[in-house]
Amino acid sequence: MVQFTVNGKTMNYDGDADMPLLWYLREDAGLKGTKFGCGIAQCGACTVHLNGQAFRSCVVPIASVAGADIVTIEGLADGENLHPAQEAWIEEDVPQCGYCQAGQIMATAELLSRNDNPSDEDIDANITNICRCGTYYRIRKAVHRAAEIKRDRES
Repeated sequence: MVQFTVNGKTMNYDGDADMPLLWYLREDAGLKGTKFGCGIAQCGACTVHLNGQAFRSCVVPIASVAGADIVTIEGLADGENLHPAQEAWIEEDVPQCGYCQAGQIMATAELLSRNDNPSDEDIDANITNICRCGTYYRIRKAVHRAAEIKRDRES
């Protein structure tokens, strides 16, 4: 039995210990915001926070999350208050098809937890998620806007 939290709720899993966390989140927990993209941790569509760090859930075996605190895109907002990254994504009209955007937002949220004023170089080095629609310009703009929103809220 593996016990962990997802978006603040205690979860128990008693099945295949090698199953990727992604499949638990989507199929057992019903959290469809975390997407399957490549299955080899390259695209980032499956990005979630694992103990505060961005991880690609398609390659994280469920056995390795015992005692962990996991946050998905569904748990990123604080009640009715969107996370600054979510707010910025809306303001900057980032998504085109939208498939990768939850992972992009999760990667951005983790970056902003460490760096409240990232440069373009910081963004390029830390947001390595792939967007097949090529919305990188809008993503970068939204990351900068999210940083502004975060700084404004903290002041």
